[in-house]
Amino acid sequence: MVDKKDQAHSADQPGAGWSTEGLGYFKHGEERQRVFVFCPYLTQRKLEGLARSPEARLEEAKGLAVAIDVDLVGGELVSLRAIKPATYLGQGKLDEIKTQVKAKELDLVVFDCELSPIQQRNLERVLLVKVIDRTALILEIFGARASTKEGELQVELAHLIYQRSRLVRSWTHLERQRGGGGFMGGPGETQIEADRRIIADRIVRIKKQLEAVSRTRGLHRARRKKAPYPTIALVGYTNAGKSTLFNKVTKAKVVAEDMLFATLDPTLRSIDLPSGRKVILSDTVGFISELPTMLVAAFRATLEEVLEADIIVHVRDASHPDSDVQKQDVITVLQELGVDLVDIEKGTPVLEALNKLDLMDADSRQALEAYAERHEEAIPLSGLTGEGNEHLITAIDQILSEQDFVIEQLVPYSDGATQSWIHANARIMGEEHGEDGIRYNFTVDPIAWAKFSRKH
Repeated sequence: MVDKKDQAHSADQPGAGWSTEGLGYFKHGEERQRVFVFCPYLTQRKLEGLARSPEARLEEAKGLAVAIDVDLVGGELVSLRAIKPATYLGQGKLDEIKTQVKAKELDLVVFDCELSPIQQRNLERVLLVKVIDRTALILEIFGARASTKEGELQVELAHLIYQRSRLVRSWTHLERQRGGGGFMGGPGETQIEADRRIIADRIVRIKKQLEAVSRTRGLHRARRKKAPYPTIALVGYTNAGKSTLFNKVTKAKVVAEDMLFATLDPTLRSIDLPSGRKVILSDTVGFISELPTMLVAAFRATLEEVLEADIIVHVRDASHPDSDVQKQDVITVLQELGVDLVDIEKGTPVLEALNKLDLMDADSRQALEAYAERHEEAIPLSGLTGEGNEHLITAIDQILSEQDFVIEQLVPYSDGATQSWIHANARIMGEEHGEDGIRYNFTVDPIAWAKFSRKH
């Protein structure tokens, strides 16, 4: 077992305060680290509106820790009367936690709250063990899950933005100066200034790379619009079952596990609707409460798929006790991106996929069905068993059909291109053969028809 004091002060070594490849709090591939989660909460703060209970917050924090390959020893609520500026917790609580750290031989302690750099450093000095907060834990999960170059760049950008404000963790070595050249060179820059400059340069380079990725993704979207296939974006709280539903509907094999943030990178597949229309279904990254703002910014290029979608399907875990709270968290993040799920009359049509129907008892199912009767956009279903999925597909098809134009068009027999296009892209309600050609009565996407008409 590594000496806890040596381990806690390993950040004293040059360069240990930050890394361009991750936070480095978890040793992947080595012996599993023993981790404990503490969830501090203010006893005097009353729960307002859709606020989570401390117990629910603790369970979610433990779920986040399990998402990393560690040995989760357990979790515990920590009641506070007030937050201490220096250590977040009072001395009495610190003494209790220090005793637990030693007794349980912990390697890492996770605090489900936002710690300032000073608080994090002071907690490590007192507990003699590595300490991270909720933001660092989520960043670590994203770093482990990213599987594409774009995802890796997005996570690295978020890491660097987070670490830039925490170079104080490297303590004394950052105060050393690098001497300048010549007699008039001056004292030179301190190590902390050099580290900040390196991070700033790397952030600029990554942002330029992500801008190129965003442009490429925009070109891909433009090509899909020319096809033209409507895009349906799946959004929702992490572990709501988006990937399971996506796999069931598209018969794809996207990773779908009972784990927070099982997938990060967007996946797109085409499906055929009952009307014969082809659409693109997009599975996006899941959201979570108190999602770090740097992650929202870093993943903006990926989440632009939602901004460009013709229909948004909000997948909710209807069996979860905090389903309404999770819904509000998703709405909040999407509003930051410019998508308003509340005022849908002025924006993109939104459907609510009330998922995990298979996990609900008879009374809960009855209540859910009553809710769906009052809200026509709500559709109870099970992404795992497929129950109710056909209702979702029909609802998507109906929304797209309502957006279509009803057109009556006479097409000469010699115009085979237009005849072929109508059969491939429109829903034909009637056709009549005459002397001058075929008179079609059909519904079609107005944008698609306008694009085709301009070319012919």
